Amino acid sequence: MDADRLAHAKAHPARFLARVEACRGRIQECDGDGLAAMLRDATELIIIDVREQHEFEAGHLEGAVHLSKGVLERDIEALVTKVDARLVLYCGGGFRSAIAGASLIDMGYTDVWSVWGGWRAIKAAGLAE
Repeated sequence: MDADRLAHAKAHPARFLARVEACRGRIQECDGDGLAAMLRDATELIIIDVREQHEFEAGHLEGAVHLSKGVLERDIEALVTKVDARLVLYCGGGFRSAIAGASLIDMGYTDVWSVWGGWRAIKAAGLAE
């Protein structure tokens, strides 16, 4: 685990971190710069902010749809009808979005991404103020 991940991981319990790592192994990931590249390419994507409502209201990526991790599985089909749509999920740091992404894969979605570093990586890439 690199230094940034280790510092971020120290605030979380071991079983949670094990779950995150297992999910990360099943999904595609990008960082903030990778997301910027996706936003520039011709492939349509749906960006989903899986944080809590108060986090979303405090600031979010322009164009992102808010579906918190707690209701994602229940509400995703109303938003996304194509299982092969490119879905990019983010949270605060990439942990919750990794778990949420693995859940969407379990539901049959095939092009699921999680932004490692989450909202912090998005801001560091200059994609949000």
